[in-house]
Amino acid sequence: MVFNTGAALLDAIVLAVVSREPEGAYGYRITQEVRQAVELSESTLYPVLRRLQADGCLEAYDRECGGRNRRYYQVTEQGYAQLRLYVEEWKKYSGRITGLLSGDGR
Repeated sequence: MVFNTGAALLDAIVLAVVSREPEGAYGYRITQEVRQAVELSESTLYPVLRRLQADGCLEAYDRECGGRNRRYYQVTEQGYAQLRLYVEEWKKYSGRITGLLSGDGR
């Protein structure tokens, strides 16, 4: 992709992906889902997850899987509120950009 992904957009994408799983999602799965939209390495994902957790948007818990613990992340109520804000802002932003790029936004 030729466009850079800023921190807020990456936060929004991660929250959207994690919100699809009521019981939470683990890092590798989140990375695979996010990669459907933007290029992302696991080394980039984990700081985003920690930031969202520190901001109260995500909570984490461990679950045993195949004899090992796997860390799952779930969206909190605050995270759902932040995601709704991101969605509304994205609609406005993407509409303006689409208008400009298509020549409709004079």
